[in-house]
Amino acid sequence: MKKKFFGAAALGAVSLALLGGCAAQDQVSSTTMEQATQPLTCMSKAECDAWWARAQVWVTNHSEYRIQTITDSIIMTAGPSSGKRALAYQITKTPTNEGTATIGFAAHCDNPLGCEPNPWQAGADFKQFIRNGPALRQMTTPQAGVAPQAAPTPSGVQVSPLTQPVPLNLESQPGQSATPLTPQ
Repeated sequence: MKKKFFGAAALGAVSLALLGGCAAQDQVSSTTMEQATQPLTCMSKAECDAWWARAQVWVTNHSEYRIQTITDSIIMTAGPSSGKRALAYQITKTPTNEGTATIGFAAHCDNPLGCEPNPWQAGADFKQFIRNGPALRQMTTPQAGVAPQAAPTPSGVQVSPLTQPVPLNLESQPGQSATPLTPQ
């Protein structure tokens, strides 16, 4: 009888430790939460078109699920699958009468232990990508770590734009929709 009790207690302690580890891992900084909840409003048709094209690229590059729907007002992936931690995405574009639009972001999974990546972090990353485009990265050449001739930053580090691959046709992307994807 004592063996069963101690075995159950040990199992319970291990389970709590694992869940506690997940809870600690899923904590999100206030900065990330602020970035993820900031409205994403484009101010002109050209900007809205560019941001919508970036949204399609971001979802294509970050979703484990295939894109199920792409229209002028929604980008939606399949999923989430039962028990998977992968995020399913739904991006919306809501135009206003003034010619602007608000782009909404929603991400969720179907796992009681949480999602991978964290939906708050995914939202912050999405909004940063939409506003700023591809990130900059440091470029070095193989010979002696000499940086190429790009615009120097104040710190002397050479940077050049990170090229973001834009799929011309999703038919060549495994597990993706066959809807053509060409940014405008």
